[in-house]
Amino acid sequence: MTAPAVSVVVVSRARPRELRLCLSALARLKYPAYEVIVVADRAGLDAVQCLPFAGEIVQRRCDVANIGATRNIGIAAAAGDVVAFIDDDAVAEPKWLHHLAAPFADPGVAATGGFVRGRNGITFQAEARVIDCGGWSRDVALQGPTPATPTTGAGEVPRTEGTNMAVRRAVLAGLGGFDPAYRFYHDETDLNLRLAQAGYRTVIVPLAQVHHAAAPSARRGTGRRLYGLHDVGASTAVFLRRHCPDEDHARHLDRLRDEQRRRVLARMVMGAVEPRDVAPLLRGLEDGIADGLARDLPGSLPPLRDEAGAFTPFPSLATGEDAFLGGRIWDAARLRRRAAGLAQQGVTVSLLLVTHTSLYHRVRFREAGYWEQTGGLFGKSDRRDPPLRLWTLSKRREREAQRVFDLR
Repeated sequence: MTAPAVSVVVVSRARPRELRLCLSALARLKYPAYEVIVVADRAGLDAVQCLPFAGEIVQRRCDVANIGATRNIGIAAAAGDVVAFIDDDAVAEPKWLHHLAAPFADPGVAATGGFVRGRNGITFQAEARVIDCGGWSRDVALQGPTPATPTTGAGEVPRTEGTNMAVRRAVLAGLGGFDPAYRFYHDETDLNLRLAQAGYRTVIVPLAQVHHAAAPSARRGTGRRLYGLHDVGASTAVFLRRHCPDEDHARHLDRLRDEQRRRVLARMVMGAVEPRDVAPLLRGLEDGIADGLARDLPGSLPPLRDEAGAFTPFPSLATGEDAFLGGRIWDAARLRRRAAGLAQQGVTVSLLLVTHTSLYHRVRFREAGYWEQTGGLFGKSDRRDPPLRLWTLSKRREREAQRVFDLR
């Protein structure tokens, strides 16, 4: 079956540097038919103009701090059969869309979601999860890398991550897209429940992977610093009103208060929150709950209008073969020049730089167009690895090339 045309939607606000890196990775996807749509504030659209492929990107302006409304602008502009979503502070592995879109060959599949790696590029922020009507998630196990619908308990549905998910455009538009009542938080999980309630099937795809940096925003700073919990409280209250029996609201809100209090205190212990900020943060949570309980919620969302023009296929820069380079950290300058040069020629490049230590590994995408992995020759690059394992450089390079083979 022919791969479906996919519209990749990126929404961005006050993160021009992160957006530029996200788009640099999207420009190197190994997928035959995709378009890239950016919905951003002025700073974001100015950042897009700095990229050599700016003319190939569909662009829309939005200055409203509402992720649901902003994503809906992207959906309306999408001309693909499937709409995929990634956050502006995330980067996609080259075969991301190849894996994420494959289950749509089954007409019974309406949505897919992938795995999300954290800021070190190795460990996972999110794998397979399910969520219930109270807004509580739990991890579930899948059997290997094969796409599957997770087994759910009573009242649970498969959960996808907003930074790594895709939905058939006709289904998404028919459901009204994302609910703008969620300005931030629970916007995608609300959609998960609405998809399930309408009888649609969601598949989780382990090999569809993105790396999420969790960049600073109006709600969080560097070093896991918290700035506010208002939107967490507001969106949770909205979610409960949408999906949970009234008699259970108080129980779930108390659980939220306890969870967020422990979260704030844990951040205080690690130095990311000042003691004087604990009470204001928890007051912000209460203000948000009150806000969410008072918001006007329409009974149903109207279908989204189709404002798309012709499909705008993005000419991927990944036009060559694959290359996996490896060497010692003291040779980094030469190897990085070589990696950047190969990337300019359309090669999908992975670069391994090691020290003679057992340091854990990190992976990041460089704006020059290649993937760079650093760490100790004997260190962990998989959380299942032992703390130390003896390797030669050639064997380590062979192992890491095999580890990322299905992703790149």
